[in-house]
Amino acid sequence: MPTSGSSHVDGHAQDADSQTPLLKKSLNKSATVSKKVILLFQNWWLWEIVSAITAVLAIIVIIVILVVFDQSSLPDWPSVFTINSVISFFATIAKLSITSAVGASISQSKWLWYRQDEPRPLKDLQLFDDASRGPWGAVSLLMNIKARHLTFVGSIIIAMMLLFDPFLQQVVVYPDRLVASDKVATIVRAQRYQARSYEGLPLPSIVDISMKAAIYSGVFDVDDRADVKVDHHCSTGNCTWNSFSSLAICSKCLNVTSSVEKRCNDSGCYEFFLPGGPSLLGFGGQINSSVSQVSTDLDDIEASVVRFSSLFSKRMNDSDDVQAWECALLYCVNTYFASVTDGDIDQRIEKTWRNNSASHSQGSDLIYNPPQSIINITGNASTFKVASVAANAMNSFMSETFTGSGGINSSSSGSAFSSDIIHALYNTRNYSKSIENLATSMTNNIRQQKDSDSSTFEGVAYKTETYVHVRWAWFFYPATVLALSLLYLLGTIIESRNRDILIWKSSNLALLLHGQDLELSNSDRVPVNRLSEMNEMAKDIEIELIQTSDGDWKLVQR
Repeated sequence: MPTSGSSHVDGHAQDADSQTPLLKKSLNKSATVSKKVILLFQNWWLWEIVSAITAVLAIIVIIVILVVFDQSSLPDWPSVFTINSVISFFATIAKLSITSAVGASISQSKWLWYRQDEPRPLKDLQLFDDASRGPWGAVSLLMNIKARHLTFVGSIIIAMMLLFDPFLQQVVVYPDRLVASDKVATIVRAQRYQARSYEGLPLPSIVDISMKAAIYSGVFDVDDRADVKVDHHCSTGNCTWNSFSSLAICSKCLNVTSSVEKRCNDSGCYEFFLPGGPSLLGFGGQINSSVSQVSTDLDDIEASVVRFSSLFSKRMNDSDDVQAWECALLYCVNTYFASVTDGDIDQRIEKTWRNNSASHSQGSDLIYNPPQSIINITGNASTFKVASVAANAMNSFMSETFTGSGGINSSSSGSAFSSDIIHALYNTRNYSKSIENLATSMTNNIRQQKDSDSSTFEGVAYKTETYVHVRWAWFFYPATVLALSLLYLLGTIIESRNRDILIWKSSNLALLLHGQDLELSNSDRVPVNRLSEMNEMAKDIEIELIQTSDGDWKLVQR
């Protein structure tokens, strides 16, 4: 088989005329620029190189789109356009370009396949032709050739093209996220507490109705949900607030059961008491609570609200079932972090500051000046106040509320408690938690009261936004296919040059005009090897498919 620029002749080869019996020499005319470009497309790799460059540019455009829109909100494009549709358009261009370049390289590889020291089966021509056309042919070729041949890479690339589009479609997803809206979120806070009536008038010596309701609500809060009942406004259902401070009521409880003393006789124990505090006659089903101080562990607190002790026993006929608690409620300054997620508020206390020396007995307003660390967090005014009349009224009411007794009786006489509060304390399963809920409920009431020195604290309301998220890991596959395609095209070009293989690619004319036993004839038998020359010559040759008398089918010239 003759080759351009090569003097190599196979041992079984004949001269050029006998191998190519009907070759017409093209006219040697001065070619125009357009003609030269056409010749480059036909006789060289210009089309494949252009295809490869087109594929690279299409992938670059996709990368630019992904980089520009990654993590951004959905673009305001006409409804007929989406990011996925644009990516799909350029992906199609890249896929067609890669398939074109790789297909031509596989077609050229068949000439490399037959340009070897030993003959190859004729059926391999069809294998190479099928492989250049699609994935199934490529898979068939992979099963019939050795992995060390260059075409093996091309067949893998063609097979990989099946997943080219699916992987690119997985690169971009559209999750939801929260972004700041133009709406304002608010939550209550308090700078000062002064009991007021519903008409807004100061109450000189009594606790206002709303605070009484908050006290009862806190003690009866069996679900431990007092912390989520703070007034707030979040129209979007998702809001956050920076750290802020507010006047609050804090609690501290101590289990003083170890301080309980007993009076017993030969018949058994008949009285339980806290020194200086409440006592129980007998045991089982009883509670007694009073305003008293039985422990020195709370002596550092001058309880601005109330300090009380409770002694109770629940199990009948069990003298060891006695518990004692001492608790203090006091005014303090809390620093909060609050957020709302899907309509549910989460409020956490970050810091607590109290003035242990403050006392309602001073006859003047209680003044709370938190240290600089608290002020820096809140950015609010540095002074918090409790009106003296409100403090005195609160102390009087709470002292009365937490003084009482009661119990249940296994006999027909039933049960009796001096107040509902005492009954609730008796029934609680977690005494310190109940008092903590009480403090939180009272704090919520203080924070929600309208006062000239108090104001709502503003936060950020978030809305749900769909945005573009690029999963770059999925892009690795199409990028790999492109890289392999470029390397395979380059390798085919270099191999064809090194082995002096004519650039015939998928040309059928090359098979017809350079086959040994084809019966085409022409008067001018001049070797023509380039595709452009073969195309020019083929214009003057007419052939026909006929069936001979012996039933054989042949292409014959007319």
